[in-house]
Amino acid sequence: MESVSRRKSAEPSPPPVARVAPAQAEAEPMFDLIELLFFAYRDFVGDADRLLESYGFGRAHHRVLHFVSRRPGLTIAELLDILKITKQSLNRVLKELRDKGFVEVRAGVIDRRQRQLYPTKTGINLALSIAKLQTQRFRRVFGHLQKNARPDAIAFLLAMIDPREQEKVATLVASGARLKPLGREL
Repeated sequence: MESVSRRKSAEPSPPPVARVAPAQAEAEPMFDLIELLFFAYRDFVGDADRLLESYGFGRAHHRVLHFVSRRPGLTIAELLDILKITKQSLNRVLKELRDKGFVEVRAGVIDRRQRQLYPTKTGINLALSIAKLQTQRFRRVFGHLQKNARPDAIAFLLAMIDPREQEKVATLVASGARLKPLGREL
């Protein structure tokens, strides 16, 4: 088995996680993975949380802004399907993003009753700033792992998704627009 090649870095390597005997592993919950996923998510979103806080926004605002920025023209119904939240929850967050000039709501081109969501220049720039912060964390992590770690991480995360949703999510992820800073920076 190939050993993990590590790049020289000023950062220390993460400590090893305790190993469980195979027979014991099948009988017990996978606390190591459960807790590591919790802490990884906490720190990953924490980078964004600190930036969002300066705008008076939270994680719900980030999720909406992310998907609207990656898919300009996304309908409210499509966003509700992606986020799996109530219309009431979305309306509160959308109102704040709209009122502060980060998102625009327009009537649908084909069906005027539809509401399509578009990021403003300010919205795109904030979404891009957050994505860059989170990308820095990924680059740091992948710098310590084997070359094939990114495809393996993608496969792992996709496998964590409900099997009935995997194809839909993979298509959604692949279809997102590339963000470029617009106009003035934040």
